[in-house]
Amino acid sequence: MTTAFVFPGQGSQSVGMLADLAESAPEVRATFDEASAALGEDLWALSQEGPEEALNRTDRTQPAMLAAGVAVWRAWQARGGGRPVAMAGHSLGEYTALVCAGSLAFDEAVRLVADRGCFMQEAVPAGEGAMAAILGLDDETVMGLCGEAAQGDVVQAVNFNAPGQVVIAGDTAAVERAVAAAREAGAKRAVTLPVSVPSHCSRMHPAAERLADRLEGVALNSPEIPVIHNVDAAPANDPAAIRDALVRQVENPVRWVASIQHMAADGATDFVEAGPGKVLAGLIKRIDRNVRPWAVADAAGLEAALQAEEGKA
Repeated sequence: MTTAFVFPGQGSQSVGMLADLAESAPEVRATFDEASAALGEDLWALSQEGPEEALNRTDRTQPAMLAAGVAVWRAWQARGGGRPVAMAGHSLGEYTALVCAGSLAFDEAVRLVADRGCFMQEAVPAGEGAMAAILGLDDETVMGLCGEAAQGDVVQAVNFNAPGQVVIAGDTAAVERAVAAAREAGAKRAVTLPVSVPSHCSRMHPAAERLADRLEGVALNSPEIPVIHNVDAAPANDPAAIRDALVRQVENPVRWVASIQHMAADGATDFVEAGPGKVLAGLIKRIDRNVRPWAVADAAGLEAALQAEEGKA
């Protein structure tokens, strides 16, 4: 068993997340306490009590999900879990991967992703942008439909999540036109997503510029574990290259299929999803049926992944 770690992004959060794991892993609450001190807000109370609308605010979702992923990683380490051969994170999760790989200080990352969330929200006022999931069409078809539906507006394929699962983003009207076109083209599903920011499309360019300025003052080290970046589906070791990848990520597609394929080609046989939910585990099953995903969001999930590693099953 050769393990890779993957970290979820926005959308996997829920009120009560990691409560079960926190009962047996003190690292969870300690990690959230550390994040709360860095941000000046009680992220554990927010994640456990809500309200959901507050947890789903982009500038709060991002630090809460970062803390959740780091907490699971620390619980894995405390239980004697082995060192993975690579890490990756979906969108926001890329920052979690950099923290866990020793490239980015945790307290700095908490403040950084809160600012990132603000930059993204302020780039496109609520209501002007949208995202939608298209299931059952290939990548090229979805990109072609986006090109036809744009009509002078922005709509682009932004998350290549799994074969036959692509997320699009852009101006609300253009996304709605693309959704209608996808349904006509025979998509199994084409639905808008409950988000307020059209992430990873060109409308995020102002956010990317602000993030570039913000990152200039952030210390980055070469990661101790390779981190596969969304935008290139490849690792970067030089701090300048890491900054560049993080800036480009905001307004360019998440190449998740290619990222998982890269790690599998490098020998990863098992993928541990560290954080709430099991979205990435589901995607990985569809990307490569020869690897095994493990969703670690509670004590049972952690135990199962650890036992699999110990048994090299």
